[in-house]
Amino acid sequence: MNSAVFWGSLLRVGQALAQASPFILTGLFVAALLRRFFGADKTRGLFGGGTYLGLLKAWAIGMLLPVCSLGVIPVARQMRRAGVSGGTILAFALSAPLFNPLSLMYGLTLSKPLTILIFSILSLVVITIAGSLWDRLCRGQTLDPQPETAMPKGVARIASLGLHACRELAGVTALMMAVGLAGVFLLALALKPGSLQSDMGHDNPYAPLIMTAVALPAYASPMTAMGQLGSMFQHGNSVGAAFILLSFGAGMNLGVLWWMSAAYGVRRAAVWVGIILSVVLVLSYAIERPLYPKDIEPANHTHAFDIYCRAFEDTTTSPAKMAWEKLRKEVQPFEIVCLRVLGALLVAGIVLRVADPNERLEAWLARPQPDRPKSRWDVDVSGHVLGLVGLGTIVAISIVGCFAYYPDKSECLEELRLAKVEAFTAAMSGNHDQAAFWIHVCEDWLRRLQVGVYLREFGLSEYHRTRAKVFRQWLELIEHEAEEGATDEARKLVARAERTYMMLSKAFRQE
Repeated sequence: MNSAVFWGSLLRVGQALAQASPFILTGLFVAALLRRFFGADKTRGLFGGGTYLGLLKAWAIGMLLPVCSLGVIPVARQMRRAGVSGGTILAFALSAPLFNPLSLMYGLTLSKPLTILIFSILSLVVITIAGSLWDRLCRGQTLDPQPETAMPKGVARIASLGLHACRELAGVTALMMAVGLAGVFLLALALKPGSLQSDMGHDNPYAPLIMTAVALPAYASPMTAMGQLGSMFQHGNSVGAAFILLSFGAGMNLGVLWWMSAAYGVRRAAVWVGIILSVVLVLSYAIERPLYPKDIEPANHTHAFDIYCRAFEDTTTSPAKMAWEKLRKEVQPFEIVCLRVLGALLVAGIVLRVADPNERLEAWLARPQPDRPKSRWDVDVSGHVLGLVGLGTIVAISIVGCFAYYPDKSECLEELRLAKVEAFTAAMSGNHDQAAFWIHVCEDWLRRLQVGVYLREFGLSEYHRTRAKVFRQWLELIEHEAEEGATDEARKLVARAERTYMMLSKAFRQE
């Protein structure tokens, strides 16, 4: 294997892991809350007990929890232990990674909000049809709840959350996540750099099928998938392919398929995937024309799907160094923190599994506590109430995170200005790689600017959308010219883009 091919594919795995880290962390602690605070009975009650109401609850809870298709694995495993209906579990596993408060706010500014609303309703249609059909075709797949050690109220129960997260990550869950990331590696090996730039056009009847082949082994975090949806809408790509990208790219990966096969058998997992494929493909072709934006001029190519292809050409020199530098620049500070926490949990979990395979530490925490006089502040709160508070806290943190991730417009405009200077300087000097990196940073801050305004002013005017759209088009043109090595033409475009930026800044600051 060529070293550039190997390192370019490995870079894609590193990028995916960094993007997934906060969602994996959330999934681990949601699973721990379900086990230690809710227990099997309350978990089954939370998800509705195998009825249509259970499917609706699975969809609604999944919409609120910030997990991805890797982070949903420990939650699904715990639901299985608690004896939740198989159709409800699979519906939750598919729907939870699609939307969360962060990605939903991001999506509402990508195109007309009605499109994102229809996508969310269609996701409910998919899981309702698939979940109910699967439960009928594969009866008897609900396990009896597994016995669990009851933890006493107080510090012991809180400590057991961390212990469960450590043990879960250091077990088969980590292997399933690794298989999910292996799909990213294999997909990058198979796809040459930029090979998907012209396959998702609205006029290509095979676009949904091509996207299905790409999205099933791929991994996309909810934020990444939403960003790609926005790029598809802005470039006039296939709406059906966009729906498939959301359903399979964000909602499924090879690790989830392994878990389904291990939990329910290969045949029943194949039935589930077959039902989902059939329903999603039918819906994707049905919505192609009605939802296609009429005011968009179709582009002949897009860079939105480059992250599924190899990062480097076969002739690239020093690919290992380039991969490290690119990863170092792209990983966000909060992702670094989450990766470190996951690393600490993994190490602690391995130590626990080696030194305490029989969970004697949990048994020690669960030992009977001596009676002691209670103060007026010592109030007994049931586990499921604390669990609901914990889940509500996760949702609240996610909502607060929206305002942190999408700051005020003045901060966004300043960050956009700094990134613009770097991008335009690199483009005028002929440094394509540097220009491409900073242009993507510009696009990210431009999107954050729009979402930040949407959050704080409860809407985004068509005038502001248009200004942002025009500036984004100039950025893409500059990137294309820099990629072709046309430095003189890039300089001309930079001058025009500067004027457009000034108009954009004035529009958001004053108008």
